[in-house]
Amino acid sequence: MFSAMLGEAWHAMGANRLRTFLTMLGMVIGVSAVVLMMAIGQGAEASVKRSISAMGSHLFVVLSGPPRMGGARTATGNAPSLNVRDANAISELYGVVGVAPVTMGKGQVVYASNNWNTDVIGTTADYMDIRGWGLSAGYPFSASDTRSATRVALLGKTVVQNLFGEEDVDPIGKTIRINQRPFVVLGVLDSKGQTLDGRDQDDTIVVPLTTAQRKLFGNQLPGTVRQIMVQAESDNAMTMVEEALNSLLNQRHNIREGADSDFSVRNLTAIANSAAETARTMSLLLGAIASVSLLVGGIGIMNIMLVSVTERTREIGIRMAIGAREQDILMQFLLEAIMISIVGCLIGIVIGVTGAVLVSMFTQAEVIVSSASVLIAFSVAASIGVFFGFYPARKAARLNPIEALRYQ
Repeated sequence: MFSAMLGEAWHAMGANRLRTFLTMLGMVIGVSAVVLMMAIGQGAEASVKRSISAMGSHLFVVLSGPPRMGGARTATGNAPSLNVRDANAISELYGVVGVAPVTMGKGQVVYASNNWNTDVIGTTADYMDIRGWGLSAGYPFSASDTRSATRVALLGKTVVQNLFGEEDVDPIGKTIRINQRPFVVLGVLDSKGQTLDGRDQDDTIVVPLTTAQRKLFGNQLPGTVRQIMVQAESDNAMTMVEEALNSLLNQRHNIREGADSDFSVRNLTAIANSAAETARTMSLLLGAIASVSLLVGGIGIMNIMLVSVTERTREIGIRMAIGAREQDILMQFLLEAIMISIVGCLIGIVIGVTGAVLVSMFTQAEVIVSSASVLIAFSVAASIGVFFGFYPARKAARLNPIEALRYQ
């Protein structure tokens, strides 16, 4: 019985192909828009999550110099105000599990006839663990390298590609020149992608802190650093550690209560969580906007089904006269609406996936077509077919058989 109804519904769709196509066109556009928008949103969300993962967890960065407001410093003076002794004192705070003082600058890197300008980070061996950075080749420098200011370096993937890529040379053990000084390559950093503000995290070189201070950049004041990375033991310890950081540094720098500090503390985890929430909201917003197209498609199905019921009134009367029950008529028209929705949905999924591939190909942006988004689009389309097809189907089922037979 049910298969016979499906056959009748399929025959009714094929009897007027152009009208059926125009009816399902709204559903095609709606589903393809939902699949494409959710793919773009989920791609952006995944990109943000990857940036957050590369940033590290439970992190604070203590910046040298007073805080900025509206682009201007709130106190005078640009000299570095943090030093390695501050980092050592911070490492003794309760709830702190990792500390890495950092100095940084630009470096002109040369290998053979290739050269590249990149960021150079001078820090301690703990930096890699705090940031959660790994190596794809080689090994990291040690605390001994930092104490003895050894000229060794870890290269990001972008630097390797620009110095060694075309020559297909293994960089481990090779000697490069940074600002005309020789360094031995110890390792290659894992690929980390872009930061939340779009900077390439693979375009960097990491060297021991003392090497950067004494042999690369020099130093305005011995032992001073630009920033200190601090890792708390857990999310619950973040507030306690932030308060302890401010209190300790104010005390060490003789900052009176109410006076401007000569440092600033930024909670990177809070910034990362905010960015992730923004990406998640954008993904949901794109899906919601695209869902409006599905609603419009559903209204189109209802309108065309009402026209179909009017045109087929005499056919409905004949069916009732030969024994069709009210629920049989209801099911017949409901099945037609559902089939139009599902076929339109399948075409829309194909178009949406194709559009996502094209967007990724031409913009290089990350897009993710998940099975969940396809399943949601399919379920919503089928539900819309039931919802908007029910009223025309019920109208057909409640026709008076005598009046239906008299209808011209």
